[in-house]
Amino acid sequence: MDRHAPLKVVVLGGGTAGWMTAASLAKLLPDRASVDLIESEDIGIIGVGEATLPHIRGFVERLGIREAEFMKATHATYKLGIDFRDFGRIGESYIHPFGSFGEELAGVGFHHYWLELQRRGEAAPLGEYSMCVAAALANRFQPPSQDLSLSSTYGYAYQFDATLFGPFMRQFGQSVGVTRHEGLVTNVERDGDTGNVTALLLNDGRRIEGDLFVDCSGFRSLLLGQELDEEWEDWSHWLPCDRAAAMPCTHATEDIRPYTTATAMPAGWRWQIPLQHRMGNGYVFSSAFTDEDAACEAIRSAAEGEPLADPRVLRFRPGRRRRSWSHNVVGVGLASGFLEPLESTSIYLAQMAITYLIELFPEPGGIEPADRDAFNQLVDMEYDRVRDFLILHYHATTRDDSEFWNHVRTMTVPDSLGDKLELWRKTGRIEKYSDGLFFDASWIAVYVGQGLLPQRHDSRTGMVDPERLKAAAERLRREIASEVSRMPGHREYLERETSRLAEAS
Repeated sequence: MDRHAPLKVVVLGGGTAGWMTAASLAKLLPDRASVDLIESEDIGIIGVGEATLPHIRGFVERLGIREAEFMKATHATYKLGIDFRDFGRIGESYIHPFGSFGEELAGVGFHHYWLELQRRGEAAPLGEYSMCVAAALANRFQPPSQDLSLSSTYGYAYQFDATLFGPFMRQFGQSVGVTRHEGLVTNVERDGDTGNVTALLLNDGRRIEGDLFVDCSGFRSLLLGQELDEEWEDWSHWLPCDRAAAMPCTHATEDIRPYTTATAMPAGWRWQIPLQHRMGNGYVFSSAFTDEDAACEAIRSAAEGEPLADPRVLRFRPGRRRRSWSHNVVGVGLASGFLEPLESTSIYLAQMAITYLIELFPEPGGIEPADRDAFNQLVDMEYDRVRDFLILHYHATTRDDSEFWNHVRTMTVPDSLGDKLELWRKTGRIEKYSDGLFFDASWIAVYVGQGLLPQRHDSRTGMVDPERLKAAAERLRREIASEVSRMPGHREYLERETSRLAEAS
């Protein structure tokens, strides 16, 4: 192997994960990687309308893609968080915001002061102390400011049409040097000594050689799962939903909400994802508690607009591979693992794997086992922490109106989540970690939103004069309301940005 030549990377599979991977390697490692991508138009993509997390903004920006162009191409809207309805108790809702609640004071988190006010019966709902929640509920949006004002205390993500995102990334990827091959893989060649994959044979006889292979073949996991037989760790005993019935419809109102909606259902939950041109709907359910026909009928009945297609059922297994990097094959996206879309983590998990792959990218001399082990450890940590957060939404409930909710409410949870729950219940504290997804505000939003209040909170809040604390909290609510009232409506802001892009063109 020429130690000065770029590593030959072969990405198997297009769609979101494949083209995100190929475009990132070609753009960010131009001197270290030559990238080929194999996909077939005969194989469809899973996407039904994607909601994302704020991390996607960094990905788009790092690749040098203009946000306005990306949003226009994918019919995207802005997203400030997720509105959870009926999860803790029927009739109650809360928003998990991409932003903070209040601000820390004297080393004590704002939620402890809120709990003190709550104890005295003087607290407004927690969401009223969040700029992000207030803007979402008012259907208003503008990008956060770059100063230290209230308008800087939130972030945002995108909601876009996944069937358009893949082609958009394909066009971008080819513009930065990715070589695309149309075809189906019929055989995998491997080195007899090392077990490494050496080439993929296509149905037309072509042979695509590589040094590093990235498996983005979706649930088939043709390389990592089928060829290398990497074991699947099944998490369905904690996350029993294994189906989704998806159906697009028209918008029922003029407003376009700047957030995703998740509404609990008898055997799971349903989503609403507002795009510029339509509303995405879906019922994520457990086949152990309802059947596909009933789920399809339920989403037809729940849709607020006019259906644009019949429901389409997707089947999946929650869990991950024991190792996402084995030999010289790296799994990204569904080939590596899948956690249901309750917190819009699918694209984040693919993006996370791409980021770690770039950081630990092999030198021409070969793959270092230490780098491979580090990658697997980091990926496992991310999946495990997301898993626990998702389980929390089901487990922290008082619902007993269906077999499904009785099951998830009473099931045994992972020890890692049990420890987090115990820490919160006894002290009102959140487990601290520097890496991974979902920090304090996210956990607090779900704990409080689903009625799980701690037995006690930080005693230092009692050192603050009660009247001063009450006045400061009320002043924060008024300032948030004032700031939000000056923001444009979400639809207005989208139309303004679309017009600006058209004029610039």
